Amino acid sequence: MKHSTKFSFTRPLLLLALLLGLGTQAARAQQVVLQGFWWDYWNSNYPNGWANYIADLAPRLKAMGIDAVWMPPTIKSPNQGNGYSPFDNYDLGDKYQKGFLATRVGNKDELLRGVAILHANGIDVVQDIVLNHNDGAGSSNGAGGQDPAAYEDFTTSKYKNFRYVSYATPATAETSANYLARSGRFSKNWQNFNPNPGNNTTSGDLNSVLFGPDISYYNGSYGQSSNATFNPVQGADYMRNKEREWLIWYKKQVGFDGVRLDAVKHFPSFAMEDFLYSMQSSAGWANGGPTMYAVGEWVGGASQLDQWCTEVQDRAGTFDFGMRDGIYSMVSGGGNFNIGNLPGYQQGRRVVLTNGTYVHRTVPFVNNHDTFRPQVDATGNYTGWNTGSELAPHIDPFDPRLSAAYAVLLSVDGSPQLFFEDLFNIGSTGKRYSHSPKSTVDLPVRSDIENLIWCHQNLKFKEGAYKVRWQAADHLVIERSTKAIIGINDNFSTWQNSTVSCDFAPGTVLKDYSGANGTTTVTVSGSQTVVINTPPCNGTAAGGRRGYSVWAPTTAVTNYAKVGRATTQEWELADDLGDSDARSLQQGGQLPASSTAYRTAGRIYVAANKSISYTLFPTDATRSLTVAVLNSAGTVVSSSTGTGNRVGAYTPTAEGWYTLKAKNAVATNPAQRAFVKVTYTAPTVVTGAMTGRRDAVVTKAAEELTAAEVSVFPNPTTADRIDVVLQTNRQQNVTVRLHDLTGRLVHEETLRLYPGSNEARLNVKRALGTGLYQLTVPEFRISRKVALR
Repeated sequence: MKHSTKFSFTRPLLLLALLLGLGTQAARAQQVVLQGFWWDYWNSNYPNGWANYIADLAPRLKAMGIDAVWMPPTIKSPNQGNGYSPFDNYDLGDKYQKGFLATRVGNKDELLRGVAILHANGIDVVQDIVLNHNDGAGSSNGAGGQDPAAYEDFTTSKYKNFRYVSYATPATAETSANYLARSGRFSKNWQNFNPNPGNNTTSGDLNSVLFGPDISYYNGSYGQSSNATFNPVQGADYMRNKEREWLIWYKKQVGFDGVRLDAVKHFPSFAMEDFLYSMQSSAGWANGGPTMYAVGEWVGGASQLDQWCTEVQDRAGTFDFGMRDGIYSMVSGGGNFNIGNLPGYQQGRRVVLTNGTYVHRTVPFVNNHDTFRPQVDATGNYTGWNTGSELAPHIDPFDPRLSAAYAVLLSVDGSPQLFFEDLFNIGSTGKRYSHSPKSTVDLPVRSDIENLIWCHQNLKFKEGAYKVRWQAADHLVIERSTKAIIGINDNFSTWQNSTVSCDFAPGTVLKDYSGANGTTTVTVSGSQTVVINTPPCNGTAAGGRRGYSVWAPTTAVTNYAKVGRATTQEWELADDLGDSDARSLQQGGQLPASSTAYRTAGRIYVAANKSISYTLFPTDATRSLTVAVLNSAGTVVSSSTGTGNRVGAYTPTAEGWYTLKAKNAVATNPAQRAFVKVTYTAPTVVTGAMTGRRDAVVTKAAEELTAAEVSVFPNPTTADRIDVVLQTNRQQNVTVRLHDLTGRLVHEETLRLYPGSNEARLNVKRALGTGLYQLTVPEFRISRKVALR
């Protein structure tokens, strides 16, 4: 997401002769993580179904050795955007609200299947979570979203009534009255956002209203709406308590393994530490444990990153922006940067001791969706750069020094994060929006990056202590003690040859697993030195390798393989969750009183001949209940009836969808909530098309709005410079209109858009006064507040 400030980082360049690692004790959380999306991610073969796209890509990622996939935000946004404008925490694409069902990632069934397929391929799921703001208050047309009693923040026009559909109150109309009566879980009022009586300020990183109503996690930030009919009483610490409850529910429901935490500098670290503890230690069977992968996005210098890690008690690390600054300097320096200084750019708090285990928390990276915003043509090929919306300057994946950058990334301490557009070429194939993720022709991989992943995993880099063995202007040599020696060269045309000390035993024969040196081998001397020869960045080395070499024993055992596993997920049946609308998935709802009607918990996608184990947890253990598994034809294939926890198992003979349902076994039972937990194994590859229940419930109008998004940056801005970023998945004309608060049209112009992100500067011909304006794009059904100063 966008942030308020672009940073450039400077820090002393430390010439380190030796960086000691962890000795013989293995460390945890050293995962190779792929960011499984780009900023305006879209594929026309998977409209609003990114979980299906990633599921189809999973077998290729398994073969490469990817440990985890960072998934985009998966809760409902107001416009089916990329997820960084969260609306309803408890809508994972299962409720019909805002005029559509699925999120950009898919409907809830598809999301949960995508997670299970990644697990079946041995790949962890890192869930992107946005905790510092909400957006889109109001029905699909904004009705009911404003609270006239809200304090003025000059940005959100007081749109701070958040009410959600539920099983008990579906969206039967888009009126203010209907919206304000919706009783979905975790409603929010204006006092839950800055400014409010308990935190009456909008100043500073923690309180600025930058991306929508800015959440206030302070004790006194609570109260009731002045105009909502569903208006439960709130108590102290409302947002912190409810966010904690939601995160535990979310982790159990989805079954993700780790978290990427968005914009953590914009809300208090005491809240973040609380939320991390909840996911690690208070989520029951879903506890991530103290070594759970967790990384916060704090854009700042090394000392700020280290301080935040301290404040959250090292429950999470950070993206190493300092190291990234050094990598960018290497790539942009054209060979003039002294790469021997790179180790000094790393943040200090990289490895922490947690419950007797060393955990690598820091995340080195080259690009991500916030630093990489290309301009593209109709087919998705790069034509330029949206530098104004990049947090830090991008690194072009076609730059010849990209391979050297990733060699550094995969060699230093931490869990390296790979960016989708660096690993895969979608910038010059003409198939950004139309490729098949299964096809190596449609979606080609950069072979240098693929080779580096292979070396990292098969040669077990991170099991060896991290030691810098050589530092020169054009040659950096890192050893992962007795595992591998990595040479990095940023010179475009000249090989680098250095004799370095190492921990390998005298007489050990090493070969270059990059292939750059062909079949040449080197032998460790009696004094434990060895010659490291690293190719230039021009691609003239064997195999076209650029700027790196990887030396390891010829006898190394290279058998790294991802091991598939089962998935556990849990549904809660309650009237304030799910949705009974015919256009929804019709899941949720408590077991009704005086009725034996089934309630649907959810659906799972199971591999043939793999066991399903399920448990029903009642809230009233004295009543007889039934839990059942149904096949795709609606036939009950397994069930369990009785009081207390009900346990069952079933092994399907065919791959496919299976539905979990529960009901009262006795018609005289009162209503009650219940929980259904299931453990199952998905297939590694889905037979047939990757489709879910969406076509029958998503309207044509909603499909036409897919991938539409509008943002103004910066905001607040000046009247003579209103920069708009419009995102769409198709070529079209749109009208951009600007109204003042009286409703008077003060500006209008038509823009031609192409698939992807489109930047435009509005040609405002007359001076506008300071204050709040409404920017609308009727074709997208999107409205944004703009503050002029």
